[in-house]
Amino acid sequence: MNAEWKGQRQGIGIEVVPVVKENRFRVLIAERNPLVIAALGDMLSRDSRFELAESVQTGKAFLEAASAAESQFDIAVLGWRLQDMDSGEVLAEMQRRGLHARVVIFSNDHDISILKQCVRLGVQGFCYQFDDPAILFDTLVAVAHGRICIPYMDVSKINDTPLSRLTARERELLSVLADGWTNLQIAARTGISENTVKYHLKNLYDKLDVRNRAMAVALYASEKNRGPHLSSQ
Repeated sequence: MNAEWKGQRQGIGIEVVPVVKENRFRVLIAERNPLVIAALGDMLSRDSRFELAESVQTGKAFLEAASAAESQFDIAVLGWRLQDMDSGEVLAEMQRRGLHARVVIFSNDHDISILKQCVRLGVQGFCYQFDDPAILFDTLVAVAHGRICIPYMDVSKINDTPLSRLTARERELLSVLADGWTNLQIAARTGISENTVKYHLKNLYDKLDVRNRAMAVALYASEKNRGPHLSSQ
């Protein structure tokens, strides 16, 4: 807090008393939609606890701001999808670079897997765009003070992803699919028939709730990018 001093005349003397001003939390907004940026900026300007430090529309721009030698913001509000990447990728890149900005995800998607992914990647706050604005502001204050503020979830299932339900052999099979192996190559490498490979692939697709090899590989790539936990299972 900053203190200014003013004199008050009392009788023949002057008493000097402090006038205390509260510092505002500087907020950076990272969001691809200009309308959302404008609405958030307007709401922040009406709340004496906050001031808008900067707004960006790409993950690259946010990472540059977070990497600055002298931070220009205290807390960041990140929309889930930015112009060049999603916030899961931003959080993963922050981990890779060792950045420690305080971040609140502002998602317009109620997919619980997004919340789980963000928590695994170390986010401190999470709100939905359809929540009451007061919830976002309370979350910003909590995170600015070093607390974690996320919607209720069963934390025991934080790592419950489609890939987490696979056996070690099934994850190995999915890995070689992602490497571009054909059924014949898999059969030759494992010593089983090509028909048996097809049988195992069908079971794999059923577990992942996908229809074909391309969808399975896409899911594998997506989950692999969500955080280091996959390699430890």
